[in-house]
Parts: sequence; C-alpha cells; structure tokens
Amino acid sequence: MNVQAPAAAPRALHPLLARLVETTSAAVLEPDGFDAWVSAPGPALLVFTEDPVLYRETLDLAVIVPELARAFPSRFRTGVLLPAAARAVAPRYGFRRWPALVLLKDGRYVGAIDGLREWQVFVDELAALLAAEPTRPPAIGIAVAAAGEPAGRSCH
Repeated sequence: MNVQAPAAAPRALHPLLARLVETTSAAVLEPDGFDAWVSAPGPALLVFTEDPVLYRETLDLAVIVPELARAFPSRFRTGVLLPAAARAVAPRYGFRRWPALVLLKDGRYVGAIDGLREWQVFVDELAALLAAEPTRPPAIGIAVAAAGEPAGRSCH
C-alpha cells in the first residue's frame, strides 16, 4: 500500500501551515497517494487549503485545526492538501467554499465544513460529523435527469 506517512512540513509552507502539519502529525497528501491514505480504517479529517494570499481564511483554518485536534483527542487522523492537490481532489466532495474540512470514515464521505465558522460551531459540527454515518458526497454541477422525465425531477 502506498500510504504517505506524516512528514515534516515542506519548507515552502507558510509557517502556520507548517505548524498545523507538525502539531497534528498531519500527512501532506498528494493526488497520487490520496486514495491509499484515506482508505485506511477510521476517521480522517482532510484540510483543503488554498493560496493564503487569495484566501486569508486558509491561515485561520491552519490555527483552528490543531485546536480541533486537541478538543477531540485521538478521534481522527489529519491530512492536509496544499492548494494544487486540494484543487485536484476537491470535486469529489462537493463543498462550495474555501478553505474546507472534509471528514471521511474508512475512506467514505461523512460531511464537510466549508469556510470559517465561530469556534463553537466548528466544535458542534465536527462532533456531529464524528457521530454520523458515511453518506454520498453532494454533487456539484448540473442536475441529471432521465430522458423523458419531467424537468422538476432528477436523480438528486
């Protein structure tokens, strides 16, 4: 199995992202090793980052995630997707705002927290996700309807 082990933060990382990787023992994920890493047993919290110059909230999330890890000790492992990897993998999960957290269990989608929230909202939403069962990720894009089906009905 080609699972990327948690590694020291790459030097090119913003210091707050490097701190996130270091303090949570997060794996820095690339698309080619992504499926193997997420399919490992148990809950995994994915951190989808974007360019902190364009999305300053990325740095806020870099500070929040270690605090969430402390609030929920040993409840999930953490994987960080840097901007290029995050953009490549994001379409699988249908979140609408950057940055985002996605919780998986045994590689299956549970839910996402996109954008920023107040601290207690983060805690409450993550607690609910940790208690939830996996489900189908939300779709992004055009609704699909069977030929001849009325316009108001679709598969979603």
